[in-house]
Amino acid sequence: MEFSPGNVHNVTVVTQNETSITLMWDKVNNIPTYYLQYVNEEAPGNVHNVTVVTQNETSITLMWDKVNNISTYYLQYVNEEVPSMVTVVNVTERSVTSFNLTWQTNKDWDYFLQINGAHSQLLPKRAMDVVSYPITSLQPGTEYSFSVITVFSELNSTAYKGFTVTAIDCTNVPWRVTNSSIQGTIEGLFSNATATYKSETHVSPGRGNVSFARLYPGATYEVSLVYEAKSMHFLQCSHSLTIIPPYLTAHCEYWDAGYSVFIVWNKPAGVWTSVEVNVTGRNYKVHENEEQHLKIPGFQPAKTYKVSLVSLSGTVRSYEPFVFSCLTDPRGVIAGSVFGVLLFGLLVCLALFIFFKRPAIIRAISVAKFPDHFYQLGVDDSRGFSQEYESFIPVGTEQTREAALLVQSKARNRFNNVLPYDWCRVKLSTSNPKETSDYINASYMPGFNSNKEYIATQGPLPSTVNDFWRMIWEQRVKGIVMVTNCTEGGRTKCERYWPADRKPCSYGELVVTTISEQQEPNWTLREFRVKHGNNSEERTVRHFHFTAWPDHGVPQGTEVLIQFRGLVRRHIESDGAEAPTVVHCSAGVGRTGTIIALDVLLQQLEKERAVGIQGFVHKMRLSRPHMVQTESQYVFLHQCIMDRLQPDEKNEENIYENADMIYVNATALQVLTKA
Repeated sequence: MEFSPGNVHNVTVVTQNETSITLMWDKVNNIPTYYLQYVNEEAPGNVHNVTVVTQNETSITLMWDKVNNISTYYLQYVNEEVPSMVTVVNVTERSVTSFNLTWQTNKDWDYFLQINGAHSQLLPKRAMDVVSYPITSLQPGTEYSFSVITVFSELNSTAYKGFTVTAIDCTNVPWRVTNSSIQGTIEGLFSNATATYKSETHVSPGRGNVSFARLYPGATYEVSLVYEAKSMHFLQCSHSLTIIPPYLTAHCEYWDAGYSVFIVWNKPAGVWTSVEVNVTGRNYKVHENEEQHLKIPGFQPAKTYKVSLVSLSGTVRSYEPFVFSCLTDPRGVIAGSVFGVLLFGLLVCLALFIFFKRPAIIRAISVAKFPDHFYQLGVDDSRGFSQEYESFIPVGTEQTREAALLVQSKARNRFNNVLPYDWCRVKLSTSNPKETSDYINASYMPGFNSNKEYIATQGPLPSTVNDFWRMIWEQRVKGIVMVTNCTEGGRTKCERYWPADRKPCSYGELVVTTISEQQEPNWTLREFRVKHGNNSEERTVRHFHFTAWPDHGVPQGTEVLIQFRGLVRRHIESDGAEAPTVVHCSAGVGRTGTIIALDVLLQQLEKERAVGIQGFVHKMRLSRPHMVQTESQYVFLHQCIMDRLQPDEKNEENIYENADMIYVNATALQVLTKA
């Protein structure tokens, strides 16, 4: 702590004459140095040639030339102490190219700062109690000495000396990582390096090259560099590195009479977060906590498929994939050849019976027959697609829509030709006396497991946003699927009904806060916290926003929509199916009907090994008009099933480039491609 010198007391004159004087005083705080100032107040002239004869801590003897016969002089005693040395200098905010020096200061004192013995820099007086001075433009991993000198009335204190070292940027080190080691060449000062995973620690001495061996495959190690010098300990850097995960081996087993491949892999020592399986160009991912096998449907018996597996730890992949050939179950084919001739006549008769005696219920198509069914629909300018789609026009139209046609309801409808049927419309609660109507343009929709698995609704209008959130709360909805953009082609398709930032926004009695938002190329995932103003109850609602779907059209390929549907399906299954999932586009029928149908049909495909596209669209139209609004959307649903059944086909872009070959000049595909 710096302080000012004390006052001199009991100054006495021991001897005195016209040209000399000896003074004595009490010692002050062990101060070794004192200064005198001479003032002649009675006669003109100045004292010349003053010399100090003797001096110590408590006395001084001076001599001078005699001036104008003056025999009496007045001496004014001033004790100016050499300023105190800085007690301690702290190094703060140490980085790769800079550090900061701080120390406590006396506001009347200046300071000299010197770095690595370079020219001293005078720091001006500061109006605060602490000096904070940054040192920048330094070299990484380099030791720097510094000294701080206190300055007062041209007097300097003893220098405070210290040192520090700049940090090292571990992220830019060219690390070489294998499935059991980490190596790297470090530029900069460090004494040792450690790699830590759980309770396991490896040490490498600091000689420029860092090397850790016998590491656990796939584990993520925390690598730290430390520099120790002159009883000082500096953490130079800390960086996480993931070891390459272990190598897998696998084999195939017969399954599902050859219509599925069943892949089983080993469990080697190491850490991995997922296994990526590639079968004929299609990727499937299995996470660590799942079984060590994967069943994939949509194959043909007695055929050989190329399979490869890689393990992943986070984003780090194993060295190379394990590749092998998988033969699907041939036993059914062998047995079929034996009985084929006998059954042929029976199958022909059965086919004719089904064709001429079609039941009222539209039956599902098995996976084995679907490719041929798909081809037949596309023959002759896609006449089959057109006929099936035109059969939906009158479905459900005789049902009443009285609530939607009321005067007070009309302003709540985005389109006057898309109105919910009375028997399956969603009704809002009217327990609040401020609410005068239970109407919202929304319909309960059937799913694979129940008749109220979804709610299909229009994109909210400015006047119905509060009603929309009211429905979300009252129906205890956990997921919203949005398959439109708010603005498309310069026209408003849906009112933005969620906050534009992280600030809470009120919608009637509900307060909605965006707690996360993740943007991907084709969709955006959001999570909302919804709180009721009356009872402070809070719920979480997830928002799945597909952004790559044109109005009245279809996406550019099937794969991206199938992937998006997978995200939604996993959320529904993880959160339970007690509450319906809300799906909307602009009108709530075209894109909305297509994504609902795709979700249900893929579930049916997996669990029943059959799919009934025509039957389910017919069922949806009984619950809400115009579901799957265009023929191109109806064709697109068939293409999604085809692509799911044929993983060895070319990717979607190539499929649509060769659309004429697939659809045999299908006019429906031409509409789809233009869209």
